[in-house]
Amino acid sequence: MISVVIPTYKSPDALDLCLRSIISGQKNTNEILVVVDGFFDINKTVLEKYSSSIKILNLLHNVGTCKASNIGVYHTTNEKVLLANDDNVFPNNWDTLLENDYEPNSIISVNQIEPFPSIFRQIHIKNLGRDPLSFDLENFWNYSESISSQIKERTGSTFPIFFSKFDCLRIGGFDENYPSQSGAVSDWDFFLKCSLSNIKLIRTYSCHFYHFVSLSRKLPEQVEKQAQEEQMCHEYAKMKWGRYIQHNPINNQKYI
Repeated sequence: MISVVIPTYKSPDALDLCLRSIISGQKNTNEILVVVDGFFDINKTVLEKYSSSIKILNLLHNVGTCKASNIGVYHTTNEKVLLANDDNVFPNNWDTLLENDYEPNSIISVNQIEPFPSIFRQIHIKNLGRDPLSFDLENFWNYSESISSQIKERTGSTFPIFFSKFDCLRIGGFDENYPSQSGAVSDWDFFLKCSLSNIKLIRTYSCHFYHFVSLSRKLPEQVEKQAQEEQMCHEYAKMKWGRYIQHNPINNQKYI
């Protein structure tokens, strides 16, 4: 069995579709933990809708992506853990496909379908919808199955990730000290720790998750603030590691 961890903030429409795809697409009865990172009332209707199939961790206030993810992983009861975003849509048979891909001592990145061009060349670009409310789940399931393959590459380090709980805990999970609620650069930090600990970073194409990328239009001042926070996170990483974390655009490896 798999424990699925879904940190959520204030995107109830995306969360609704995410949970519907998880539950209707699974073959086994997996553990589904929704970590509500503040704004419980906004998500309350959706959480009640799926209450018989999920576990809810209400953090009461916004603690940020890193801490919410760590808390979720700590509370899982299975060794195999899948960490995904609330704006991911799960393919049909996702659990059996990932069980077949599982490898100890590895972090498996599940490849994604996105509607916009990505800096990650492995991402499959296809606009299947930009709105959770009108998204055609069956169409996505059929398309995801049509591009499925048995290919695995050493080009991991993007979300969603499938891993051993033990491996995650032994490297300390996500660094909660990064100065951004969104967890900017902390994912690079996490994958860097994996590499330094000889945990393999694998990408699987056996199934594809859909990712909406951005569901809200940001005002110019919000974009500027986000850029400033990201730069602060890079500076924190430099203070921590002695130099900036680098990204190899060919194989997605993180290094210093």
